Amino acid sequence: MAKNVKDLQAKMSPESRARSEAKAERLIEEMALDELRAARALTQEHLSTILGVQQSAISKLERRADMYVSTLRHFIEAMGGQLEIRAVFPEGDVRITQFQTLTEKAEPDPNPS
Repeated sequence: MAKNVKDLQAKMSPESRARSEAKAERLIEEMALDELRAARALTQEHLSTILGVQQSAISKLERRADMYVSTLRHFIEAMGGQLEIRAVFPEGDVRITQFQTLTEKAEPDPNPS
């Protein structure tokens, strides 16, 4: 018999529930491209239509470990997002702006970390 998730959560200690929620948030914040596409309820075929490429090109792109920044930007924009590249240091994050297209204006980050 299947258990209701809310019933199982109710039986968890507050510490265990907090660890579980923190892990779930990390998983949501960190996704591979194929997981991100699926989470946005997009198929490879739909994305290939938006980008004007074959579905197989989307599949290959999602498996690549290395690609041009511009390729990744187009992929993210096709899903409705915006690509930002940040360098993360112990004292804070720095947004790298040299990869913006020439038509974009570098605007200050309204939420600096």
